Amino acid sequence: MPFSKHNTPVWIIFLGDMFLSFMAIWIAYLLRFNFNIPYAEVKTLPLIITLVLIGRAISTLVFQTHRGIIRFTNTKDVERIFISVALVSALFLIINPVMFWIRQVYLIPYSIIIIDGILCVFLMVTARFVVKAFVQELNTGKKEKFKVLIYGAGDTGLLAKRAIERDAGAKYKVLNYIDDNPQKVGKKVQGIFIKSGADLQEMLIHQNIKLLILATETIAPAKKQQVIDICLANNTRIYNVPPVKRWINGELSFKQIKKIDVKDLLERDPIRLDTKLIEENLTGKTVIVTGAAGSIGSEMVRQILPFKPAKLVLLDQAESPLYELERELLDERNVSCVEVVIGDIRSKERMERVFAHFKPKVVFHAAAYKHVPLMESNPSEALLTNVHGTRVLADLSCQFKVEKFVMVSTDKAVNPTNVMGASKRIAEIYVQSLGQVCETKFITTRFGNVLGSNGSVIPIFKKQIERGGPVTVTHPDINRFFMTIPEACQLVLEAGTIGEGGEIFLFDMGQSIKIVDLVRKMIKLYGLTVGKDIEIIYTGLRPGEKLYEELLNDAENTIPTHHPQIMKARVQEQDHEMVKLLINDLINMFPAQDNAGIVKKMKALLPEYKSNNSIFEELDRPSL
Repeated sequence: MPFSKHNTPVWIIFLGDMFLSFMAIWIAYLLRFNFNIPYAEVKTLPLIITLVLIGRAISTLVFQTHRGIIRFTNTKDVERIFISVALVSALFLIINPVMFWIRQVYLIPYSIIIIDGILCVFLMVTARFVVKAFVQELNTGKKEKFKVLIYGAGDTGLLAKRAIERDAGAKYKVLNYIDDNPQKVGKKVQGIFIKSGADLQEMLIHQNIKLLILATETIAPAKKQQVIDICLANNTRIYNVPPVKRWINGELSFKQIKKIDVKDLLERDPIRLDTKLIEENLTGKTVIVTGAAGSIGSEMVRQILPFKPAKLVLLDQAESPLYELERELLDERNVSCVEVVIGDIRSKERMERVFAHFKPKVVFHAAAYKHVPLMESNPSEALLTNVHGTRVLADLSCQFKVEKFVMVSTDKAVNPTNVMGASKRIAEIYVQSLGQVCETKFITTRFGNVLGSNGSVIPIFKKQIERGGPVTVTHPDINRFFMTIPEACQLVLEAGTIGEGGEIFLFDMGQSIKIVDLVRKMIKLYGLTVGKDIEIIYTGLRPGEKLYEELLNDAENTIPTHHPQIMKARVQEQDHEMVKLLINDLINMFPAQDNAGIVKKMKALLPEYKSNNSIFEELDRPSL
């Protein structure tokens, strides 16, 4: 067992402190009298030392300074030692004039009291840190420490270094700080040189750096991506210091410094919202979020709450996830405006009761079936939920004079190649056309894949990597757009605020990402090597899946909005009565459960709907 695992008995620490107290008072007398103590003082010295040691012993026991584990000595221990010593010294400073008044002689010269106090604190603290350093060095033995770089030479970087040395100093050695501020480069902080970010590549190559810790919140996303790519290319692990608000009791520990997540690979500049407009749209109003227990719906709930709605109704049919969200909001956020409702959006009677009771002014509709292969096998369910459920909510919004109805759609609704995308496009058409005959403003938001959402491939990849692989990718050339859940929900809020009805808003998804490249980066984040530690297997496109996602139909174009990350699609308006008749006919096909018939009817409604890698491809072939 390592030496550091044996805690020094408290009685040894106590005796050590008493010995240091004896040395402090003895040295104080020597210094005071220039190493030649007068005989008169020598006569009283045994009594003085005894009184001082008794005072120090009592103070040590009261403040428990001998019970700290020496290898974990920190500033709190130093503070307790200082108070313990200072109180005893102060006591003698008070006793001195009393003794002079009684016997016309001072018990201890004032200078000796001061020198003794300073020396006592110095000796006790120094002894502890010397022993701490000795134990850490002893535990390290001859093992080579992992070399660490800290990116960021500000306060967070210094705290990260302190956390490493305190909690993991036996394994890691901070070699350098890296900072992009030219005024810091070349200087030293706590004995460690600060180097420029331009030197990073060379340092990783030539100095065998095992770990880089990102300890700055001001780094630009583009620069962060560059740093991550350099580290991954050189097989250097990357950890991230969490935001200050997540530190435990305001103090950073090494255990809180975690490896970067996949979302860090896709991080972009933060979204700037028009909070004043959103407040006008939501504050003091009753808001319903459908699909509130889902990944998008639950984040919508979290982001709506700060705008202080009068009532926020969480609507979903998933009982357990909805209960967990309710507990989070009530226990952690202490909100009183939340109302949880179990209900199926396909049930007109249940939804009518909800609308009649709460009388919402704003509806965010995030409830939907989203899994492409599952809906390809279950077209009738996609029809009933994504089309009929949306129609129920939209019609009730008209009936109860909802001000705004914001529908969360998908890029798979553009030139759909699967049942899920087609069902969402039909729902889009219905709510757009309904706006022609209704006072409610119907707004559609359309975006691509969301990291970590239900149905996202990222959690699947993570599980496959964690169990040792293989990682399954459908096709080597498959591309997707990605954004984070908070980013998507922020843009939904903004689009819902600026919408005047009938629009389809598109979000700037950035550049499309090759899935296999993302997987390779994820594998490297785990410190593994493709082909050596873990394999990538191509399984072929799934039913209804296509290689490239689109955000706009060929016949559509976009116009900018006030927000640089939100565009508005210019779409062709369709007559509501005609749309209503066609969709009624489609929904009425549900009882027969004729999947081929349902898909055929969908294709008649959407000429651009061409199945891909699906049993329904035969419906696209011209009849002979």
